[in-house]
Amino acid sequence: MATTEITEPRESTATALRQQLGGFLRAYREHLSPAEVGLPSTARRRTKGLRREEVAALSGVSVAWYTWLEQGRVDTSRQVLDAVARALRLDADAHRHALALAGFAPAAADRTASYDPDLRAMLDSWPDSPALLLGPALDILAWNRAYTAVWPDPARTPEDRRNLLLLLVGDAPHQRVLPGWESVATELYRHLRTRADRSPDDESFRRLTGRLDSVRPDLAAWWACRSVGDFASRTVELTPEGERTPRTYGMTLLLTPRPQDASILVQTPHGPATTPEPTDPPSPDAPPSGVPRP
Repeated sequence: MATTEITEPRESTATALRQQLGGFLRAYREHLSPAEVGLPSTARRRTKGLRREEVAALSGVSVAWYTWLEQGRVDTSRQVLDAVARALRLDADAHRHALALAGFAPAAADRTASYDPDLRAMLDSWPDSPALLLGPALDILAWNRAYTAVWPDPARTPEDRRNLLLLLVGDAPHQRVLPGWESVATELYRHLRTRADRSPDDESFRRLTGRLDSVRPDLAAWWACRSVGDFASRTVELTPEGERTPRTYGMTLLLTPRPQDASILVQTPHGPATTPEPTDPPSPDAPPSGVPRP
């Protein structure tokens, strides 16, 4: 006798985004103190952060409606969400992220497995600047020769582990090249979360978060963080493999146009390479090249 398998209906993208928005707003509410919004704080206060009724009052909406918003049960207008963002003191990055989750930003286009070959050619055009081509979930898709002169060669890493964030938090050779890896990794994770929440059906983000938690369970607070924001350019000290002296680089994440939604991490060396001065001056009879005359 044939049996029919009963499966649960798949949660719609709209519902998932509403729930992501609700969780995002709740996280900010719980970390906002009454004093930060000009409200008195009492000694007997038991609620972590602001109360829902306080946010509702500051936003000009009903307590019931704001409760439903955090529970992902209602849609909202842009004007109301702007008022909630002001009440929660969201910065520009967090405000844009909330608007995107509510559907007020272009949805991520379908991603393709292949990437414009011009992007790979761009990497090769930088002979002295280590560069990576990264997918939406920070998977390493391509790299140039300058990268392998400083960092471990991605070709030596199994393809399923070629993820920049995964390597920075869980691979000792990468951490030796970048001793200050923590600040870079946290900013990359903020950058990742900005895009992951907007694509709740993309398994690559969910899979990566699971692997990060498995590799570094001691960083659970990182993986539970709701903070978002684009990666900011910075100056870093890199110690190339096999060397002891660090070099200074400017690190920048370049975003490519959609639909590819890839990015390029480029590290530009600061200043020309220098060589140590000789301890003894060359002979006056030596030719300019320093090669002895026959």
